[in-house]
Amino acid sequence: MKIDKTHFRGCITGGAVADAKAYRTCANGVDLISDNTQLTSFTVDGLVWAAGRAKSRGVYAYIPCLFYSYQKWYYTQTGSLADKTYSFILGGEILRWDELYARRGEGITSLKALEGSINNTYGSLQNRINNSKGCGAVMRSAPIGMYFCSDEKMAFKIACEAAALTHGHIDAILPAGYLAFLISSILQGAQIDEAAKAGLAELSKWSGAENCSRTLMNALRLAESDMSVSDAMKELGDGFAGEEVIALAVYNVLKYGMDFEAAVGAAAAFEGNRCSLASICGNILGAYHGCTGVPYEWVKNLEALGLMIIGADKMLDAILNI
Repeated sequence: MKIDKTHFRGCITGGAVADAKAYRTCANGVDLISDNTQLTSFTVDGLVWAAGRAKSRGVYAYIPCLFYSYQKWYYTQTGSLADKTYSFILGGEILRWDELYARRGEGITSLKALEGSINNTYGSLQNRINNSKGCGAVMRSAPIGMYFCSDEKMAFKIACEAAALTHGHIDAILPAGYLAFLISSILQGAQIDEAAKAGLAELSKWSGAENCSRTLMNALRLAESDMSVSDAMKELGDGFAGEEVIALAVYNVLKYGMDFEAAVGAAAAFEGNRCSLASICGNILGAYHGCTGVPYEWVKNLEALGLMIIGADKMLDAILNI
């Protein structure tokens, strides 16, 4: 089992440093994060909030809490509320971090979805908010696997529901579930290849999974093939669609033998959606190796490092004391 500070911090900081490596922007000696890490932080916030409610009220409101935490992100990016009745979100501790107010990525699908989600209504698996199959749902989903670290099937389900808050296409929804399943399984002690194959079995139970399953199976096949990395990654796509970016991440992690620097370095050099790809690779390998497996030289100048550590620790505390 890897349900401890080392591996929780590894998952969050691993994703963040990989994101910064791919974002390739340094300001005043600080390596900046992109919207991938920002949204991941708001996922942590929503889950910790939900855990607090569950402890005090006995009510498990994961999806509403995640929705309102993503509305906090919307506020940081626009300076306004989608609905004036959402003003209660403005007292959140996470909103004290100035770094989260910077615009570091377009995130157009998520912004538009959150802007249109008024009167306490939002997208769901039953009522799809749009037909987007973008990667904006999967790249923020690793913390859901952390929260449900003892139940990978629940991690898959809740991550799919959380993805549907902003993305309506099944190829955006299922990759989020798959990543959460991977993280949960890894924290339970599974090897990454074992978790990847078990995730495919869970994925197959969902309606509309054919394309996502096919893409992931191709990633597993290519990871064991002699095809060059550049050709294999081209075959898997540019990573802007949900099913492509999760397949590319699984391929990279396995192809480089779970080597953090090699896998993240390849992702950061990718000509497609390198920030989302790198951050997902970092989440997976950080959960697997723990924070001691994340290169110190990459961590020491990371923007908002304190937020990453505090968030990981709060998440662990929440699940141990709920």
